[in-house]
Amino acid sequence: MSSLSLADIVAARRRIAGIAVLDTPLVPSPFLSQRAGTQVFLKLELAQHTGAFKLRGAANALGLLPDDTAGITCCSTGNHGRGVAYAAARRGIRAVICMSRLVPQAKVDGIKALGAEVRIVGHSQDEAQVEADRLVREEGLTEIAPFDALPVIAGQGTIGLELVEQLPALETVLIPLSGGGLAGGIAFALKRMKPSIRVVGISMERGAAMHAALQVGRPVEIAEVPSLADSLGGGIGLANRHTFALCRQHLDEVVLVSEEEIYRAMQAHYYEDRIVCEGASAVGAAALMSGRLGVVKGPVANIVTGRNVDMKVFTDIVNGRSVRLGGDLLEGSPYGE
Repeated sequence: MSSLSLADIVAARRRIAGIAVLDTPLVPSPFLSQRAGTQVFLKLELAQHTGAFKLRGAANALGLLPDDTAGITCCSTGNHGRGVAYAAARRGIRAVICMSRLVPQAKVDGIKALGAEVRIVGHSQDEAQVEADRLVREEGLTEIAPFDALPVIAGQGTIGLELVEQLPALETVLIPLSGGGLAGGIAFALKRMKPSIRVVGISMERGAAMHAALQVGRPVEIAEVPSLADSLGGGIGLANRHTFALCRQHLDEVVLVSEEEIYRAMQAHYYEDRIVCEGASAVGAAALMSGRLGVVKGPVANIVTGRNVDMKVFTDIVNGRSVRLGGDLLEGSPYGE
């Protein structure tokens, strides 16, 4: 693994200023505080221009590219592609985003609206990656990796700097876990600044690739399946260079939550916190509400990663209706029941 330093994250913060939103709000959640028995704050990365934290890493990676860059590409489950598209448009660079058929149409449309080209390939992020690799090889585009690249990791790590500045007494941080760029970057920064902080990665039970890798001690292939937390889908790459090691070294634990728990957490964020968020953003609340974290020492910061949800699905959830996940039907229930 190549080295990452706190200086890289500090430099990233300067580099992304003016493109990404810095110092996103950290607001109290009285509801989650009552459930957890300690102070819980929400770090609202959904306040980013693109609706998700991914803009930080994308902006940092693009900021390091030479002026004569012909074009860029990436594979994405949605939010990384949106961040890359936005940052590329700011620099006037062609962007081609490769996505699988599992990505919700709302995320595809959002990327197209930013002026990027979209290629829909296969039924997994790994299959979309094949097309991104071809564009690099045959058309000379530069890849902006969705998570396993040091500039991207450093960009996401800027959230860790902000958390310690905004809440010096911080004791626990809950981070949605997918490929590990967000969790690895934040955990690295936090452990460098305040090693006593408990850092928990949280993912869904269906297709949690990083959790599976950590369980066996190496990157593994795992089937990608439909989930309310679709942004957390996709593998970490069998040739993972950075994020697996960062998560293994700096995460204190990983917790998995069920689709039913994510469903209820999305409802709670809406009715209690007045927040519209993706399923991936609700996994921290799901872990708190279900008691899966055990005794939690506060203050707690929960990263609410994005708002780019399919609004039809979201409307069904907040109204207690059933939701279809691929071939499965997730039974609905009105909030509070």
